[in-house]
This record gives sequence, structure tokens and C-alpha cells, in this order.
Amino acid sequence: MIDVCLLGTGGMMPLPYRALTSMMLRYNGMNMLIDCGEGTQVSIKQKGWTVKPLDVICFTHFHADHISGLPGLLLTLGNAERTEPVTMIGPKRLEKVVNALRMIAPELPFEIRFIELEEEEQSFELNGLRLTAFKVNHNITCYGYSVELDRAGKFDVEKAKELGIPLNCWNRLQKGETIESEGRILTPDMVLGAPRKGIKLTYCTDTRPTKSIAEHAAGSDLFICEGMYAEPDKEEKAREYKHMTFYEAARLAKEAAVKELWLTHYSPSLVKPQDYEEKVRKIFPGTIVAKDRRTTTLLFED
Repeated sequence: MIDVCLLGTGGMMPLPYRALTSMMLRYNGMNMLIDCGEGTQVSIKQKGWTVKPLDVICFTHFHADHISGLPGLLLTLGNAERTEPVTMIGPKRLEKVVNALRMIAPELPFEIRFIELEEEEQSFELNGLRLTAFKVNHNITCYGYSVELDRAGKFDVEKAKELGIPLNCWNRLQKGETIESEGRILTPDMVLGAPRKGIKLTYCTDTRPTKSIAEHAAGSDLFICEGMYAEPDKEEKAREYKHMTFYEAARLAKEAAVKELWLTHYSPSLVKPQDYEEKVRKIFPGTIVAKDRRTTTLLFED
């Protein structure tokens, strides 16, 4: 299972009632953050989660509302006596941008490891999760992210008995290990059925709708997507500044056949985004106009 918390839902500037867009997930003892706008660590504390086990921080792009909270977060990590390395993933020039921000947080008790994205699409394996970064269409280089947790096929007990596989090998084979036992090489495919449906989460902000978003979000259990504007007279503004409306995000969710859509990254001018929820659900019924710290646990299907 994967725990997901949308820490903030605001775009451009933090408001007294709306933190800047950031998402945190927890899986198997690892914590991952995507974006870190001003005040992100406050929202983490309000949620009751902790920053100390934060292993990976991903950035969609380098606008202030997505990265300006990083120096304070790093200082908090340092004060929590963290010593393990932190991996940061983001567009090209990530190390230069982060080191500039670290002028006010120069001494940290842990190493920062940088992975700079240079391709249209790049994938990484992180503690059992598969993270895929893909380019979107904003006015500076910007990436969306998909996080996937694969699920192996069901263990076939009868087949294991039929093949005479020792009982003490079953658990390791089920975990995907190849084993040498009594002069035989035992492989997982000998006793596992076809792979089962895993878990998929896609996060995307600050972009116009693109084909790549629909392709990467396809079949996601949860699609967290920008909805900068909801008012009918803001469509032209969305196109001009390369953002998305509620309705464009809903059409992407419908095209990608996701289970659920959480809208986020609202314009400061959008005071009551929930007022538009009924209208956008006519396009995609699984839409939720999310509020700060909305949380869910993504589980494997039975």
C-alpha cells in the first residue's frame, strides 16, 4: 500500500487558508515529496507526519511556488539529526538551483544526491517503486511524475509441490529471487502466475493539456492534476500562461481512464473552488476538488 497526502493545493502564493501545492507519499518506510513550495514543512507537521524519513524530493520545475520551501525543510531535516543521504530529482540545473537556495542552509549533516532530468522521459527504481518523469508543456521546463508499484503473480502452491520445490524456498521465490537448491536453479516464473494489477499514481501541475499526460496517467488509481482556473472567463488566461482549467483536467482524466482525479494548484483568485465541483463532475464523475492535506491509502485490488 501507498499513503498519499496532498499537502497543499495553492498556486502562485500561499494563502492563510491554502498552502502551496506539494504532495508526499509513504511506502515501505520510504517517504517521497514532490514539490516544496513555501510552508510545505508546516503542512507536513499539521498532517502529523514527519520529515526525518524523507528520502526523495522531486521537483516539477523551478518556479518559486514549487521550490521556495526547500531551505527551511533542509534545515528542519538537519535539526532532526538526519544523516542518511537525500536524493533530489528535477529538471536540468537542479544542483545549481538547490545550491543557490542553500546559501541560507549551508551546513547539513547529510549528503544531497542529484539526478538531473535531460530526456523527454526517464524512469528510476526507488525502494521497490518505479518513478517515471515525463515532460509537460509549461513556459519553462517542467515534468510530471508517475509512481508505480508492481505486483507479482499469485504463488501457485500446487505447482510448487508438483515440482518438488522445498518449502524453505517458497518465500524467497515469491519475493522474486532466483535460488540454487540441491543442484537445481529455481526461478520465480516456475511458481508464480501472471503479474497482477499494481498501484499507480500520477502527479502533474503547471502545464497545458498534452497527449503525454494522458498516456502516462493511463489507468492510474489516483491522478493529481492542476486546475488553475474554474471560471469560464479564464480559459484564455490559462492558454496564455500555460496552465489548465478544471474542465481540461477532467477531460484528461476521462481520456486516461483513471479511477479518481484530485484537482489542485488553484489560482489565488479562485476563492471557492468547491463551487465548481458539480459542473466538472459532469465531465469526469470521479473528480474531487481537493483541499489541503487530503489523504488516501492506495491498496492492491483483491
